Amino acid sequence: MIKWQTGQYHPVVHLPEDYEIRDFTTGNYGPSEYEFDIGRYDELRPGMYATDLFSDGRYLHIGIDIGAPVGTPCMAFDDGEISHFGYNPADGDYGNVIITKHLIGEHTIWALYGHLSVDSIKGKQVGQNITRGEVIGWMGDKHENGGWEPHVHFQLSLEEPETHDMPGVVKPEDRDWALLKYPDPRLVLGPIY
Repeated sequence: MIKWQTGQYHPVVHLPEDYEIRDFTTGNYGPSEYEFDIGRYDELRPGMYATDLFSDGRYLHIGIDIGAPVGTPCMAFDDGEISHFGYNPADGDYGNVIITKHLIGEHTIWALYGHLSVDSIKGKQVGQNITRGEVIGWMGDKHENGGWEPHVHFQLSLEEPETHDMPGVVKPEDRDWALLKYPDPRLVLGPIY
């Protein structure tokens, strides 16, 4: 059993007092009225994933999206190291992504930061140490983040990924195993909604 220290980690993104918690289950994917917004974990998002990448029927979101202006810094929630990084080029994919590796008690976990700027992966090395609160990347624009409005997709994994990728959405029938493998990011982010 992992002994999470929820509420004790560094914020991944500094959120203002006022931000919107989106409900994408409604199929309303228009822009937020707020500068910052949150897309929820374990949320069915019908019709959102319309590119060829998702032609297999995936639309259950298993990370948390934090929307903010292009260039908003994304920080390491705790000490760790760079595990994987790279560019996922498919339309609707992560674009530039960094995966970090952390020790929580005696358990190793991985955290994915997706939809970053190209500058986020410059100079990175696998095994590079990172410190709690260190800026490890910045939110990217549509031309570098897979074609999305600027945000970071933050996701935890209990299993090491094979490359700089994790499925950010799964088929609804795969929900049970996905939630076991990819725990709720609020264990790190705290009660942001």
